[in-house]
Parts: sequence; C-alpha cells; structure tokens
Amino acid sequence: MIETAQMRQDSDKKAGDVFRVLIVDDEQLFAQAIGRELKRHGITCDLAYNAEEAISLSRSGYYQAILLDHKLPDDDGIRIIPLLLGRQLKSSLIMMTAYETIQNAIQAIRRGAEDYIVKQTSIKPIINRVLEIRKKHHVRKSTSDWEDQKKEGPLGESPGIRKLREKIVKLSSRRDTTVLFSGETGVGKEVAARHLHALSTTGASPFISVDCVALPDTLVESLLFGHEKGAFTGADHTKEGAFFEAQEGTILLDEIGDMDLALQGKLLRVLETRHFQRVGSVKEYPVKARVIAATNQDLSTLVSQGRFRFDLHQRISIFPISIPPLRQRANDILLLAGHFLDFFCSKMGYSAKKLPPDVQEMLLQYDYPGNVRELKNIMERAVILADSGKIEPRHLPERLVDRRAFGLLEGSRASAHAVDFIPGIDTLETLEKKLIHQALQQTKGVKGEAAKMLGISRFQLLRRMEKYRLNPPGRKSRRK
Repeated sequence: MIETAQMRQDSDKKAGDVFRVLIVDDEQLFAQAIGRELKRHGITCDLAYNAEEAISLSRSGYYQAILLDHKLPDDDGIRIIPLLLGRQLKSSLIMMTAYETIQNAIQAIRRGAEDYIVKQTSIKPIINRVLEIRKKHHVRKSTSDWEDQKKEGPLGESPGIRKLREKIVKLSSRRDTTVLFSGETGVGKEVAARHLHALSTTGASPFISVDCVALPDTLVESLLFGHEKGAFTGADHTKEGAFFEAQEGTILLDEIGDMDLALQGKLLRVLETRHFQRVGSVKEYPVKARVIAATNQDLSTLVSQGRFRFDLHQRISIFPISIPPLRQRANDILLLAGHFLDFFCSKMGYSAKKLPPDVQEMLLQYDYPGNVRELKNIMERAVILADSGKIEPRHLPERLVDRRAFGLLEGSRASAHAVDFIPGIDTLETLEKKLIHQALQQTKGVKGEAAKMLGISRFQLLRRMEKYRLNPPGRKSRRK
C-alpha cells in the first residue's frame, strides 16, 4: 500500500516527536543530498521538484520546516510562500537561492520566510539551519503544551476580569457581532480577543492581527483587502489581504483609533455589507471572519475632534468592552506574577521558583504604567537573573526597588518621625537619607530591625546605605 502524505501526517500526530521537512528544489540531486543528510539526523523529508508539487504536498500534510528554492521551473519561489504557509501556520520557511540580492531577501521575509540562505557547494549551512529550527521547535512545542493548560482566558479574580470573561463567553456564539475592546496599552486586549476567537472557532481557523498604527496609509488598503495584479505601480502579482486570509477565523483591527479617515469609510462599508473588494477589482468577496477592534484611546473624544467617523464608531461599538488597568485590580498582581513565573521557568527549562514576601510586597507597591505586559516583562527578567530557587529584590528593575524604598514614607513607624525633618528638607533624597539614619540610630545599628522599622527589606537598606555612604552608629568609614 502506498503511504500518502495525509496518512503520514496522522501517523506523525500519534508519534508526537516526528520532525518533517519539505524540500522544494528543481535541482534533484541537490534536494536529494539535503534529504539524505537530514535523514541521518532523524528528520523525515518530502521532496518536490516544482511549485505545483510543493503546493499539493503542503495541502495534504504538515511540515515543521520548508526549504524553498527561489527559481522553480513553473513559478517564482517567493510568490508561492503565502500559498505554502497557508496551511502550515507554524512552519519555518527558509528561502534558498543561488542569486543573492538584498531586494529578494527583503521580499521573501516580508512574504513570510523566516530566513534567506545562499546556496553553496556545501549543504552544511542549510543542514545546520534546519537543526536549529528543530531545536527551537521542541522548545516551542513544550511551551505550547504548557500553555494549552491555561485556556481559562484573561487571568484574574478581580470583579472587572470576571465580568470580562463572562462577556466573552456570551459573545462566543454571536460571530456576526463586532466587538470593541478598549483599555490602556498592555492591559491584555489581544489576549481577550484571542480568547474570544478560541471559544468561537475551531482550532484550525486563523487569527490575524492587523496593527493600524504600523500600517502606512498608502498600503493599508492593499494589506487589509488585497490587490489585483497591475492595480498600481509595483503590483506585479495578485495579493490576498487580511480579510481574505482570515477566512472563517478572526481579524483583529488593533489600535483602530489611528486608522486613516479615508480608510475608515471603506471599512464601514465592509462591516455593513459583509463584502470587500480587492484594490483594482470590482468583484466582491464575502467577509467570513469575525471582526474585532481594539483601541487605547477614547473614540468618543476622537469623534468630537473630527479624527474618527461617528458612524464607524457606532458600528464597531455594538458591544464595547473596557478592560481595567492593572493598578485597579491589585488583587490580581500576585496571581499574574505567579502565572508568568511558572510560564518562564517552564519555557527556559528552569526549576520552579518562589516569590518571597518582600518581593511580593514590592510587586504590590508598584502601579504598573505598562500594565500586564510590563509585569510579564518584569517576571521574565527576574527568571533570567535568578540563580537560586527564589526571586530576590535584586532581580527586579530599579524602578520597583526605588518605589518600594520611597514607600517607607507611608505606613511605616519611621514615617511618624518624618515631621521633625520636614522644615529642613529640600529634596526627597535628603528626607530618605535622614529617615534611614534615624532608624539606624533607634535600633543601635541593627540593620534587620532598622529595615523592618522602615518597611523595606534588608537588601534595600544595604543598597541605600551604600548609596548614601551611611554607617551604623559608632562605626567610622574605612579609609585606605
């Protein structure tokens, strides 16, 4: 019996650890040499000698990596990159070419290639690149498996986040309803959108996010709706836009408040008619995807300023959902910190780490202008720096340490004595220095007790004593 690509794909899913590569090159001996060498490393390969064979294989099986030649007998390799990746959403595509030009490299990467390799006499650079991809794939796979256990949506137990999850569940069955997520940068608007997508569609349906801030006005219409060959200068082929690529999945229009006014009118028509046209075409295509918008701005204010269309605002605000900033949901901070801590320990292959009470207090004292995204970055940094089984204050950014140190002015016993110093204080630094000095005097130089009195950790106290060159009472500075 002949084994088909689909049969091999089903077998691969059962095996779990099979790494498969599609090699596309019309130089048969070259492609076969790569295939033999990869096989020696335990990698399974399929070979295609033209574009038609490659596209057919990509539609019937799954590949973790694709090696694609630039010049094929029946098509241009760069042109078919989106076609190959259309059903290979997590595949790494490497463009191979004998003709090295910066323009081709940029074009290939823009169309979805991960890398661009110039063919040489030796195939070793290509083999090494595939081995790197396989290594990253296994790390990504274990991380993905761990993330699959965290599908409860936006994390948190605060009332605002509970209501957010409830609204998302209610919306999951209303695919035609346009949803608007609003909130400060970093609150998790895309996380909420992805959760709504996961509840509304099958796992195979794509989620496409379009950043309206990053889109140049001259190209935005083409990027959203696509264009026909010859529609404008440089349009040497037909391009599918985001609305077409989303199919029956979800398209997120992120930071929609920054969208150009002219395009807002065209978007309104698309949302109302549920059809769109490619640039340079009169043919209409149906919008099958759910449309979600997100913004960190007050759209009502933009409407009053004439920067956003009133009718579009009404159209995308059928179901508005505001996500609260992290500073308004303080009881979620440690829950999220623990989640990110576990995530990055797992991702980096480290053993589990703990958050001691003094670190927890520092995390709770901070107001997070960057919201959940900033907390995530803080925890990633801490995991990288930590060389023991716990996160320590020194593993946190300076802004958290300084914030907590200045927090000694509020709620600590030493702050009760701050009134005595206020008449002679000209800077906050001077006040902090005098408070530390007084705490050391009252505790007779016992740093642990002084730190407790100030409401900071012993490490923070030592840092500030070094900064201000303070010595405990009765001790003199050492001189060389």
